Amino acid sequence: MAAAAAVALAGCAGGAGGPAGAPGGDLGDERIEVAAVWSDEEQASFEMVLDAFEERTGATVTYTSAGDELPTVLSTRLAGGSPPDVAVIPQPGLVRTLAEAGLLVPLSDAAEAVIDTQYAPVWKDLGTVDGELYGFVFKAANKSLVWYDAETLGPDFTPPATWAEFVDTLRVRSDIGGTPLSVGGADGWTLTDWFENVYLQTAGAEMYDRLAAHEIPWTDPSVRTALETLAQAFKPQFLPGGVDTALQTEFTDSVVNVFGDDPSAEFVFEADFVAGVVSVSTSAVIGEDALFFPFPALGTTSAVVSGGDTVVALTDTPVTTALVDFLASAEAASIWAAEGGFISPNREVEPAEYPDETTRSIAERLVGAQNVRFDMSDLMPTALGGTKGDGFWKAMQDYLADPGRVDAILAELEAKAAATYAGS
Repeated sequence: MAAAAAVALAGCAGGAGGPAGAPGGDLGDERIEVAAVWSDEEQASFEMVLDAFEERTGATVTYTSAGDELPTVLSTRLAGGSPPDVAVIPQPGLVRTLAEAGLLVPLSDAAEAVIDTQYAPVWKDLGTVDGELYGFVFKAANKSLVWYDAETLGPDFTPPATWAEFVDTLRVRSDIGGTPLSVGGADGWTLTDWFENVYLQTAGAEMYDRLAAHEIPWTDPSVRTALETLAQAFKPQFLPGGVDTALQTEFTDSVVNVFGDDPSAEFVFEADFVAGVVSVSTSAVIGEDALFFPFPALGTTSAVVSGGDTVVALTDTPVTTALVDFLASAEAASIWAAEGGFISPNREVEPAEYPDETTRSIAERLVGAQNVRFDMSDLMPTALGGTKGDGFWKAMQDYLADPGRVDAILAELEAKAAATYAGS
């Protein structure tokens, strides 16, 4: 990404580095493109937000869904001198790379004022590079949740509070003939989320920060400890179809495996956006059939891993500024909040805007939290932490496939990390 950014900087030197322009008056003839990772139900919800902007301004917005390939798409588009006007990026590491290469436009004073007054400082910090604000988290995520099928487990089920209780619950459900845990291993990011929750609790926040910054190697004993702990839940007999099927199961299907009409599992780990999949792809009802509990505790201190998608501007035009300013507002966030599968870090979004008590509870916990750690893979350079079939994602898939190769897997990951950081 750094090499591509250097090429792109030479090709775009006149357009993307200056101060953001003020929003124009009549934007009826303006066209703008937004690129993000969202597809399916998430894309549909975001396009409702963009529709509201079009109605307000008269501008025409084109949405490009790049999925997990967003970093590659941005690199290619930047190198070709035709970036999208706005991008919504899941990786703060990529935001930093682009900002340091001079490829992002700083936010307007109006947007920064909204961020200062309506967002907790942690969210502003994620979009700030060398003291300049280049982005803000539009869609946040609480990635420390385990969802379960309340109908199947029955009213007497007590959610496990500790990791030992969680593993024991999986064992009991397996012993009576079930395959309790659905894992979306085809998407490497779901596996890194598992690791990050376990590592944050087994190694602690300071070690988490050091590993994310590659101040300690991936061969550090703390990493192996976390993986061996995680393996307690990743036993083949706990997974529908075993490990091979888990590695072919995408995130959406992992949720449907639990809450669909023909469920094959009872638990699925992932963030609050599970609710969106449940609402769109199943007949289960959030808060009734689909409930959650916090990620099981491995120590005495509670911890939350968060994720988020950061809005940045790559062109300096009035319509770009107007859209970014709009996306920073509680008005824009409330549109998606009402659809479900979404949490805004904007404190001005009223709890009543969320469609159910479950989502409201998750939102209030996350928005009010100050001591959180951001998704580790998203803090890394994209080549290491955000590339399909490579780096951290691949290492976790390799580990799920064969935990016995842990030493070789970590050695390979450390070699990749060392090369990535040396070249960044």
